[in-house]
Parts: sequence; structure tokens; C-alpha cells
Amino acid sequence: MVETPQCNSSFLRPTFFTLMGIPGLGGARAWLTFMFGPMYLLALLGNGALLTVVRTDPTLHQPMFLLLATLAATDLGLATSVAPELLAVLGLGPRPVPYAAYLVQMFFVHALTAVESGVLFAMACDHAVAVGRPLHYPVLVTKARVGYAALALALKAVAIVVPFPLLVARFEHFCAKTIRHAYCAHMAVVELVAGNTRANNLYGLALSLAVSGVDILGITGSYGLIAQAVLRLPTREARAKAFGTCSSHICVILAFYVPGLFSYLTHRFGRHTVPKPVHILLSNVYLLLPPALNPLIYGARTKQIRDRLLEMFTFRKGQF
Repeated sequence: MVETPQCNSSFLRPTFFTLMGIPGLGGARAWLTFMFGPMYLLALLGNGALLTVVRTDPTLHQPMFLLLATLAATDLGLATSVAPELLAVLGLGPRPVPYAAYLVQMFFVHALTAVESGVLFAMACDHAVAVGRPLHYPVLVTKARVGYAALALALKAVAIVVPFPLLVARFEHFCAKTIRHAYCAHMAVVELVAGNTRANNLYGLALSLAVSGVDILGITGSYGLIAQAVLRLPTREARAKAFGTCSSHICVILAFYVPGLFSYLTHRFGRHTVPKPVHILLSNVYLLLPPALNPLIYGARTKQIRDRLLEMFTFRKGQF
């Protein structure tokens, strides 16, 4: 758990916090801007194109593609909740952030991360039904059920993340107002509190285990069922086709959870061995890399979307 530093003196809650960005990497700010800027642009263009394709093509109004559109919308929101502030800090230096704005960004970052994890779980369940029970798929997985699932994920994220800003808002005294981070993270401000932060530490740990832990177990179980179904297929061609159906999703899962778990473990258990700049850099990569990669992965490996994107860009090119 994160321990609150001992304060020689404290002051009342500040009107502004100052985001420092990535401390210790000041000389590399230009390179980091050139790294994160294109990632954000790719997230905007890629996810925007996916949403446009799914929205405008009636043949893609199917559960699998509606889940993909939900993931794209979540990626778009997640990248936008982090990247503008990050790029501003890297380009202009430390920036003051109003206290209320800090709490709002904190809520959206954590809520959208929880939604993305839930969508990946829902997509794993969708693939498990498609591969394991293909004849029952149209009955078990419908557009209405996808809509209910998306609504449930959004409501769940709001319900479990709202306590974060509320738990922070109860603190009246702080040791400092300079935050060594590039976006408004919950534990980054808790480290500055002068007082007992045990409730925040415990809730943060419980939420990480309850959300990511449950979703990872669910995804693992879904792919266990998929593996059993694939191994029962009679031919190698059928097994390769079934695996190809899930390969894009597996890449997306790895892009989201591998840097996320590494960032979480270094924050919780490697604070004295992993330098602070490395941890902050990884946390930003964790939030911006999946939104940038997901549209490329699905656009390149999903034939219907790839063909529709090519048609759309060819048509627009022919207009000029």
C-alpha cells in the first residue's frame, strides 16, 4: 500500500494542484511529446473511423461489431481524458489544475478504464459463444443484450468509481500541492494528504482486485472454453479459422492488461526499486497505447471492417 509521507507542516486544501508531468525526464520532453502526440492522433482517427464505419454500414449492426464500437467509443474517451493534459504538461511545463477539475479527470480516467476492462470481458464471452455454440449464437447474443451489457458496464463503472473523488474530497489538509504525475490519478493526490489515508488505500486495492481481477478470470475462463471447443473441431483448417476469429481480441487483451498489470505491480510493490519516472511513464503508456493500437488491430485483422474502410477511403479519394 501507498504510505502517506510524514509532514513537517500542512496547509488547508489548495485551490489548485500543479501537475509536474514526468519528473526526471525534463530533457526528454520533446521526444515524449513526439511519442504521445501521434499515439493520441492515431487513437482519435482510428477509433473515429471505426465508429463511423459501424454506424454507417447496416451490415455491421451485429453484436460483435456493436461491441467493437463500444470499445472504440471507450478508447476515444479514455485517450481524450488523459492525452490533452499530458501533452500540455510536456509542451508547456508544469500546469496548475483546479481542484474540481482534478477530481473530474480522476473520475473519468478510472471509470473509462473499468469500462474498457468490462468490454474486453464481454467480447471474450461473445467469442466463447460464437466458437462453442455457433448454432445458438443468434439467440443467445442479440443487439438488445449488447445494449443492456454496455449500459450495465457504464452504470457499474460509475457506481464503483464515484467513491474515489468522494474519498479525496473529504481531506482538508495536505502536505504539498505539487503532484509528480502527468494526469489526475487517485493515488498521486493521496500521497500528498496530511492524515489517515487507509480507506483510500484499501478501496483502491479492493477495486483493482474486484474489477481487473474478476475480468481477467472471466476472460481466462472464456478462452478456456474456446480452447476446448477449438480442439474438438475435426480439421486443422476449421481450428485455424476458429482461432483466427479470436486472434484480434487476444492482441487487444495483451495490449491492455500487460502494461496495466506491470504498472500496477510496480506502483504497489516496486516503489522502492522502480524509479518514479519509469512508473509514471508506464502508466501513461498503459492508458494511451491500447486506444492507439486497437483500431489498427481490428482494422487490419477484421475483413468486414478492412473492406469497408478501403471502400470509404477509395470513394473519398475518387471525389477529388
